[in-house]
Amino acid sequence: MKRIAVVEDEFLMREELSDILRKAEYQVDEICVFEDVAEQLLELSPDLILLDLNLPGTSGFQICREVKQKSSIPVLVLTSRDQLRDELHALDLGADEYLTKPCRKERLLARVSNVMKRYEGRSNLLEGAGFLLDRQTYTLYIHNNSVILPKNQGKILEVFLTHGDEIVSKEELCLAIWGTTEFIDENALQVNLTRLKKTMANLMMCQQIVPVRGIGYRLVAEGAPL
Repeated sequence: MKRIAVVEDEFLMREELSDILRKAEYQVDEICVFEDVAEQLLELSPDLILLDLNLPGTSGFQICREVKQKSSIPVLVLTSRDQLRDELHALDLGADEYLTKPCRKERLLARVSNVMKRYEGRSNLLEGAGFLLDRQTYTLYIHNNSVILPKNQGKILEVFLTHGDEIVSKEELCLAIWGTTEFIDENALQVNLTRLKKTMANLMMCQQIVPVRGIGYRLVAEGAPL
């Protein structure tokens, strides 16, 4: 049974949405505590997130951005905000679909089904800026092409994608590559990072790996301020 997380702060609306989804034979997880929502969603790892934008605390926009930085969970925005700029902003942050309230249940269920179909077989994929990485085979999908990365390069890129824009420490990189942090070979780590950077440049990826002095590295948009 497919699982859907409903992020809606209005009690009656949340209950109505959950009832519609359950009657359509989906398992529903209701988010009722609106602190660290993105972390809750990543821990739940549902098949789809139904997300309102007007929430107490962190906005739906920020939640969408944080979830999409660290996972490939599809996000369907359902909101009363009907301005085009809001829709474009949500889609730019990675939302897969945008619906405005009030919405007929038939339309909602059709969009839910369509989004899930698009994601079938993609549970192993991590999303980057303009590319996807299969975390099982380390196949990189970019510019309508696919490239199988060497294992160590794939492991490193996977770590950066799961951290979003957060700093990745040298210890975390070593643990990903060699499974241990007991002995950090700086030269070997640099060799692997240099090879991945070269691969990314050759593929004209719009993100780059940059060092953070004394701490580790980050994956950032090309040209972004450091």
